[in-house]
Amino acid sequence: MVGGPLKLVFCGTPEFAVPTLEKLHAAGHAVRLVITQPDRPRGRGLTLAESPVKQKALELGLQVVQPETIKNNEEFRTRLAALQPDAIIVVGYGRIIPSWMIDLPRLGNINLHASLLPKYRGAAPIQWAIARGENLTGVTTMRIDAGLDTGDILLQKEVPIRHDDTAITLASRLAALGADLMVQTIQEMDSGTIHPRPQDHSQATLAPILNKEDGQIDFELPAQEICNRIRGFQPWPGVFTNFRGRKLHLWNATAATEKPVPPSGELLIEAGTLLVGCGRGQVLAVKEVQPEGKKRMKVHEFIQGYRPRNGEKLETPHAEPLE
Repeated sequence: MVGGPLKLVFCGTPEFAVPTLEKLHAAGHAVRLVITQPDRPRGRGLTLAESPVKQKALELGLQVVQPETIKNNEEFRTRLAALQPDAIIVVGYGRIIPSWMIDLPRLGNINLHASLLPKYRGAAPIQWAIARGENLTGVTTMRIDAGLDTGDILLQKEVPIRHDDTAITLASRLAALGADLMVQTIQEMDSGTIHPRPQDHSQATLAPILNKEDGQIDFELPAQEICNRIRGFQPWPGVFTNFRGRKLHLWNATAATEKPVPPSGELLIEAGTLLVGCGRGQVLAVKEVQPEGKKRMKVHEFIQGYRPRNGEKLETPHAEPLE
């Protein structure tokens, strides 16, 4: 290892961050402290659940802290300063890094972001890249500054988006790719062989945090755009409509060709296939659905069980969707 092991502090919360923590530890770097979000209530019983990063850190025998706040937390600031880290690594931590923390380590705060910056700055770059029909994405390591994903680019690696990728499958590939890139990044920063480059802010696009309303289907959209959203908005919020007054999730669909075109939102059942009219005279062929309160099912099961009729409509749920 060039220059020997580095003293690191790792900030992360979701599953996406776990491979980077594992790779840094396996590379022999001294991860002195892992910072992650506090345990949160989850599930029907609202029992407290540890973040994936916390679980992995404890498995690796690393020290973990879970501060509720970091900006004006003097105790936390004193603890970090005493560690004298060479770098602070940030992967999906979920908190804004304050200026005192940015200025603390000699190599700075290094972030792994799941897009080819400056494209898709923000909280949901994987989801929006798929939803907007991109064919290429990647990972970027960057120095954190005071802006939102605006710091200097350190290294980047491209990866194609496959036609059947969902946000889940793509995130897994990007997490593994990004872990290796982070190890390479800090080694090259320590040796002085990396050359940071400013982002071209005129080329920036945003990937805002998803909310439940993003999953509401508008059947005036083209079929391919709806398909992209179905793939991109997994596992949450999913893509949903209303069928007979109740929520219906669509989990898999394709843009059909050479099919009759029903009006937008209207159903056509043809040879065991569920077709839905969309905007621009296009047709959506639905493959997998989940009626409200039921498990996911193949469309032939849905047709057999619910017996949808030609001409019935799927309605855009403009009101707050049912739970």
